[in-house]
This record gives sequence, C-alpha cells and structure tokens, in this order.
Amino acid sequence: MTDLTGKTVAIIATDFFEEAELVTPRDALRDSGAEVRVYSTGTDPIQAVEGDTTPTQKVDVDGTLDDLDVSAVDAVVVPGGTVNADRIRVEERARAIAREALDAGKPLAVICHGPWLLVSAGLVEGRRLTSYHSLADDVRNAGGTWVDEEVVVDGTLITSRDPDDLPAFVKALEDALA
Repeated sequence: MTDLTGKTVAIIATDFFEEAELVTPRDALRDSGAEVRVYSTGTDPIQAVEGDTTPTQKVDVDGTLDDLDVSAVDAVVVPGGTVNADRIRVEERARAIAREALDAGKPLAVICHGPWLLVSAGLVEGRRLTSYHSLADDVRNAGGTWVDEEVVVDGTLITSRDPDDLPAFVKALEDALA
C-alpha cells in the first residue's frame, strides 16, 4: 500500500454517479492516508447507482464545486455514470476544475463516461486516453486518440474504461500521487 499521508484529493460528481467509480477510489485513497473530499453542484448527499439504473447509497458531499480550490488539492477524480457525466460536463465550474488541474500539472483521474467532461472542457485534443467504449467517437471527434486499455496515463491525465478497471485506475492514481 502506498503511503499518501498529507495528500488531498477532490472527487467531483453529481447525482447518479456509478457507485464503484467514486467509492472504490475514495476508500482506497483514504486507506492509504489521503484526505478525500467530495464536491458536487449542491450540498445535499448525492445518489449513487449501479449499472446506470439501480439506485444504491447516497454519499455525503463536503462542499460545492464553487468551494473547491484546485490549488489546495493534489489530485482530482471524476467518476462516471452516464447521467452524472452528462450533467457534470455542462457545469462551467467542473470544466474549469478539470482545466485548472491539468494546467497545474496535478493528476486528473477520469473513468468510464467521465471523459465527456474532458471533451466539453476542450482537454482532449492531442491526448491519448480511454473511456467507456461508447465515448470513443466523442474522443476522436474532439481530436484525441482513443485506445481500448484498462488504464491510460498521458502526462497527468489518467483514464480508465469502466468499473472492471478500478484496480489499475486506483494504482495509477496512487502512483501519480506518491
């Protein structure tokens, strides 16, 4: 286990995020000693789903997207879930957070449908990444190179395809933070 004591990670999500894609990295990073905070569009707990359709637990949030100071965190994580990803991609503050993280050279870890945020933020052109397979055309049309791999690291951008890739996704994020 990587010791991440002293590291701070922000997770940004809205309702209907894919449960495993938020909970697994959150818990693994916390177990490694990192402080992990969840930010959303509001302050109410956000609804998790499994397989995009089955509601599971609600997750407490620590603040709104406007409360997140990217300069005060070491990394940003964006879980998927089709509805979550479609909602967060239209939030200007979420797009700005993604840009700020990459501009500052901080790890930005994005999984499943989460790369829609990258497309909407104008962060895909010239990059190599992966996502849920149905986003391949979106990535290519935005000027990126889409590949079918469990985890892709392009500079400080870390991407994965789906919940099956979570072990590799979390390891790549831990490695980037170490």
